[in-house]
Amino acid sequence: MTAAPELDAPRLPARVVNAAEARARFGTEADALFAALARTDPLADACAEALAGRPEAPAWLAAGCAGDDPEDAPSTVRAFFAAARALPAWADLPRADRGGRLLFRAGVAGGITLGAKSLVAGYCSPGGNKPLVFSGALEGQVQRRLAETGRFVVATCTPGGLHPGGEAWGITLRVRLMHAQVRRLLRRSGRWDAARWGAPINQHDMAATALLFGVVFVEGVRQFGVPVSRAEAEDYVHLWRLSSWLMGVEEALLPADEAACRRQAELIELTQGPPDEDARRLVRALLESPRGTLQAKGSAERLADWHVALGEGFCRALVGDARADALGLPRTPARFVVPTSRAILRTAQKALPRAARARAAARFEAFGRRYWARNLEMGLAGVPAAFRLPDALRSRPSSLRAG
Repeated sequence: MTAAPELDAPRLPARVVNAAEARARFGTEADALFAALARTDPLADACAEALAGRPEAPAWLAAGCAGDDPEDAPSTVRAFFAAARALPAWADLPRADRGGRLLFRAGVAGGITLGAKSLVAGYCSPGGNKPLVFSGALEGQVQRRLAETGRFVVATCTPGGLHPGGEAWGITLRVRLMHAQVRRLLRRSGRWDAARWGAPINQHDMAATALLFGVVFVEGVRQFGVPVSRAEAEDYVHLWRLSSWLMGVEEALLPADEAACRRQAELIELTQGPPDEDARRLVRALLESPRGTLQAKGSAERLADWHVALGEGFCRALVGDARADALGLPRTPARFVVPTSRAILRTAQKALPRAARARAAARFEAFGRRYWARNLEMGLAGVPAAFRLPDALRSRPSSLRAG
């Protein structure tokens, strides 16, 4: 099978909309992001190629992801891990550790935001969602994949996680190599349409994903009424900037503060187009996933319906009516939970003295850590998240099914 042709960088892939408006409003930032649609992650791609089919690969990965130098590995594998150990000059590890506390203080609101806003917003990209579809994100074990995403996020937000050799540092590099392996499989499949979508898992889409875990999450917990100061938001953005650098996003595409992140997010949303059928299928699979868990536990069908309706309501409230309508989500009464929570938490925040607010924040953070630990225990069901490199593609986008 011959490899799919790479994108001719000066030509925009068909997925890009409103290019002229984007250039008028954002100037050179727009063209910088458009050009990123043609680029991937050469270090990771070379490493994945060197690992393919090698029986020593698991041992090399284990050593490299622990922060060690796999000395007997090919030079491309050693170069990949060496580059990750050399953090950029702007990386402030104490600040990143401090930033991660927001995830735990947000507690349940943070968990809902991650699923019903951050992940959904990512699924909505009609170009960016294609690798997810090809890799089988619509088929089976949705709850398992969500739990693994939660494991990655919790490890990232745990103090020390992103330090070289830390748990999140190693997980991030494994996920980065998973992306490289998906690219490798897609290029060899002959089914990837670069003229339509750009390069697979390209720098543009990697930068967009960085925003989902950072500034989009901050926006979501604020929608719930979780108080987030400017300093806390900036620390959280810094944490995910560092995580995204480790994930292989080019430094020039990583905004340094919350305002710049919002500007980049606005540019991406303007030019990505409305959700397509694959977006609707991905979101539906996500929202319907509680049914499998509840049925496995023998819960009543009505309870499963309630869980799905609650998720639909959270999603509509968090992503907005326009996007929810494009996804075909119903207008359930549960959509009022988010604004109600916001009103209650803001009123309580104003009523509490400063000292009481600090004590409440500490209690919320402690509760949040227990919440996430319990969530992951249930989601992983005793089977650790392995973050293995895939060996095959599993599905096809809706737009290719008639062919």
